[in-house]
Amino acid sequence: MSSEAPQKVSASHLRRNAYLYVRQSTMRQVFENTESTQRQYALRQRAVALGWPLDRVIVIDSDLGMSGASASDREGFQKLVAEVGLGHAGIVLGLEVSRLARNSTDWHRLLEICALSETLILDEDGIYDPAHFNDRLLLGLKGTMSEAELHVLRARLRGGILNKARRGELRCPLPVGLVHLAGAGVVLDPDQQVQQSVRLLFQTFARTGAASATVKYFRQQGILFPTRVARGTHQGALSWVPLSLGRAAQALHNPWYAGAYVYGRGRWRKLADGRIRHQRLPKSEWHALIKDAHPGYISWEEYERIEQRLQESAQALGWGRTHSPPREGSALLQGRALCGLCGNRMHIHYGQRSGSQPVANYVCFGRGRGFGDPVCQSIVGTQIDIAVGELLVEAVTPMALELALAVQQEITARLDESDRLRHRAVERAQYEADHARHRYMQVDPANRLVADSLEADWNVKLRALACAQEEYQRQRSADRLGIDETARARILALATDFPAIWRDPNTPQRERKRMLGLLIEDVTLIKQRQISAAVRFRGGATTTLSLPRPLTAQQRRVTHDDVRRQIDTLLDEYTDAQAAHRLNERGMRTGAGDAFDSSSIHWVRFSHKLKSLRQRLLDAGWLTGKQITAKLGVTRTALGRWRQAGRIQARICNDRGEWLYRLPDELANSGENIPIGTTDNPTARGAV
Repeated sequence: MSSEAPQKVSASHLRRNAYLYVRQSTMRQVFENTESTQRQYALRQRAVALGWPLDRVIVIDSDLGMSGASASDREGFQKLVAEVGLGHAGIVLGLEVSRLARNSTDWHRLLEICALSETLILDEDGIYDPAHFNDRLLLGLKGTMSEAELHVLRARLRGGILNKARRGELRCPLPVGLVHLAGAGVVLDPDQQVQQSVRLLFQTFARTGAASATVKYFRQQGILFPTRVARGTHQGALSWVPLSLGRAAQALHNPWYAGAYVYGRGRWRKLADGRIRHQRLPKSEWHALIKDAHPGYISWEEYERIEQRLQESAQALGWGRTHSPPREGSALLQGRALCGLCGNRMHIHYGQRSGSQPVANYVCFGRGRGFGDPVCQSIVGTQIDIAVGELLVEAVTPMALELALAVQQEITARLDESDRLRHRAVERAQYEADHARHRYMQVDPANRLVADSLEADWNVKLRALACAQEEYQRQRSADRLGIDETARARILALATDFPAIWRDPNTPQRERKRMLGLLIEDVTLIKQRQISAAVRFRGGATTTLSLPRPLTAQQRRVTHDDVRRQIDTLLDEYTDAQAAHRLNERGMRTGAGDAFDSSSIHWVRFSHKLKSLRQRLLDAGWLTGKQITAKLGVTRTALGRWRQAGRIQARICNDRGEWLYRLPDELANSGENIPIGTTDNPTARGAV
């Protein structure tokens, strides 16, 4: 091969640059396997011997410490391929094929570009021209063997790791709360504050049923959660941070807390764009699962219940998900309403129907969102929630005393646990302050540089201690206010009356949903002429409720018959505005729920063809001002004086102030007209 080298190197190759590619797979190899690195750099002399000037031998060594399994992250290799493709390279030098690539795709792509640009390849064995079939065949075999070598090495290492993991002997990173102890394996963290924090996490989730509610409780109580520094100079050090939703979910999903040794719960998948994504595997595909391998914070059965609860609490609108964690909305059947037409889970939409309170609607989209079909059915949830709540009250009442006492004990235990955790934080701050003081007292006072630094650190610890003590006292006072004797007495007073607990306005809607979920599995709804609600209890018993369909918007605005009858009666004596005032005094409201006014009374009269006060008086024989003056033969001015003097009966008949008059009985019977000039006290012009 060496005898053919001068024949393969032509003047065309020498006019271009020579590129030396240098690579080591890891940084450890770079620092420890220095001989291999020196051998790669020594290939520059081979290029000089073939006729390239030393200043035209370009070394690409930016990929030192990077694996050759892929070219996506190797900037040096990408630069080399670009230079070859642009025709700038006459020869590519590498100690062996594995230095250039351990991936057949990347290797054959480089060979193809070298063949097109007439670029030579040199390794420790000789010079190759990829444009020649025999050389390309040999280079292809070398590339395949290089890739196979990497596969064999990985398979051996992977096999040893898996075999050790199946025996439970592979040392794995542990979650906070568990530590490796020499000679004892995995044990609980000896730090009692860490243990209590982890236990409180699982206890709070068991009580609330949702990871988000657990995080909110930690934030409201001012409790921090422990974590270990993953990397850096302080790797493994304990730190206390606010509990986040991601950290809480990670802990709840972790089977190590259940005393199980696990390995291979997920795998890394490489995407087409080069990104790497972690994919969780089902339990049946885990590489190793050894139950009761070490002490845990929960049992395996509790862990499986948590997994099921988290699956039910998933927020995505999956076809198989029928439950969600209780939330603050008014819909009582959140996550438990099923469509009786298609069997899918019904979703909740809130809208304004009347007043300012949002009204829940149970809506089934069927296949509408995915296939453009119309909505399956939509039902107003107000009366359904009331009926199901009353059914629950009837079912739970015998258990009320035991439930209320358990609630009181749980609240007290919860506050005591939070108080102990906060006191642990004060003790830790006190220890750190004492330790900083001890370090400061041990230093030589003459060494001011060290003494000033230690004094500043001591002051920081003292301020942290003061903040911890202040927060502890504040939270403790708040807890005492939250569960004082009045609250205890109130709980015991409600113990024998579960309906009062259920209907108490201070009971959060989330707690009502949680209580409902303890007894009711789901409610199947069908809207026909009536609404059918089939309630399925946890034990398997079923009850079907038949409810009237809710009124339409037009029907809800119609005035009730009783109110209409009262309006009809009031109009015998009052104008529209006066009748509205009387109805408002009686607490009556319009069909829309508003207070009455003259326009609403006018609309009721128009809708139900009721006569106004004016029309009723005219029908009873009362006369208008024009009619009475013509009848009596007097002017309007004289009529006004008579009305003011009480000589003629008159009354206002509408809100415009119009007067109607009743003709005296003696005149009405005689039918005679009184002359205009006939008055008791005539004036100079004959006016009264």
